[in-house]
Amino acid sequence: MNEHASRDQRPAPLARAAALAPALAAAADAIERTQRIPEPLLSALHESRLFRMLLPRSVGGDEVEPWVYLGAVEEVARHDGSVAWNIFVGNSSALIAPFVPLATAHTIYADPRTIIAWGPPNSCRAQAAPGGYRVSGRWDFASGCRQANWMGVHCLVEEADGSLRLNRAGRPTMRTLLFPAEQAELLDTWNVIGLRGTASNSYTISDIFVPEAFSGTREDPALRSESGRLYAFTMQGLYAVGVAGVGLGIARAMLDAFVDLATRKAPRNLGRLADSATVQSGVARMEARLGAARAYLTETLSSIWATAGTEAPIDVPARARVRLACTHAIQTAEAVANHAYKAAGTDAIFLGTAFERRFRDMHTLSQQIQSRPSHFEAVGQILLGIEPRGPFL
Repeated sequence: MNEHASRDQRPAPLARAAALAPALAAAADAIERTQRIPEPLLSALHESRLFRMLLPRSVGGDEVEPWVYLGAVEEVARHDGSVAWNIFVGNSSALIAPFVPLATAHTIYADPRTIIAWGPPNSCRAQAAPGGYRVSGRWDFASGCRQANWMGVHCLVEEADGSLRLNRAGRPTMRTLLFPAEQAELLDTWNVIGLRGTASNSYTISDIFVPEAFSGTREDPALRSESGRLYAFTMQGLYAVGVAGVGLGIARAMLDAFVDLATRKAPRNLGRLADSATVQSGVARMEARLGAARAYLTETLSSIWATAGTEAPIDVPARARVRLACTHAIQTAEAVANHAYKAAGTDAIFLGTAFERRFRDMHTLSQQIQSRPSHFEAVGQILLGIEPRGPFL
């Protein structure tokens, strides 16, 4: 049986994610406490290939459709938000593969357990050097760094004369540099209220050399070497899809938990919560909002996929649609989670309930850049025919 035939006979990512539910539930407390994904769960996640959903087939990935990816991340998030977050981040970093030489991607992803972790760009710069770059500095928010065997940094590049390297648009170029994880020193800085299991720690590197072949730029989707409709979507757009999946899954779990509670809870023995017209109305409205947001995002992704080419990136209006649907889904998920938490009353405030960790996780997710209301402004400008300032990704 050839590789493609065996791939086609595997269960879909959503089914593989659902099969992990008991293991995720069993490990949730340990993940929160230790900020690690323990064995045998970590091996099961790798065997499920959930870290390879967005990786190109050319280097051993599954290259699934964006809405399939969304559903799998959402399913994991129903059971553990931190694991779902690290799955989405691991897939997002895999999207660098189309922007580096194929031989480099093969080298990095030859290990079936490869995960790349990195933090967002900051003021650190790489120094151009013969055959590559030298770089030092500190980066933060490296989700999944405790499971990663490769790491990366995103830097402006300073030439030998002190000038900044420019891209073809005449702006300073942001280059991604990749290196083995043992070259970084991890810093235990992730002392936060939610998504604790992501271990989104800081890290430093000191004067390491990164060969040119282990670098690329993700700032221009037209520069990718990998064809296919998945990579016609921008890296930043697919990043937002992942955050939306985590949010929708957490909200789904909290609403389900409240429905279960409402059928059992009778405050002061005055009748079940489920028998209250106010509760009934609230549950129905939240169910509609959550389902509508998910359907809108799924339809947006599938309709853009249907018309996307295999070479050219999707256009700015399509990118704006992805951004709008993702931002709407994230903010709707936050609203549904807040409703479930409030409606549960004091049952939601105790450690170890079905509500409190998810509430903390949701309100950590909602502080992330993908959740910002300013995305509505940016999309609104495009809808109104106003040219965006700089590239809209």
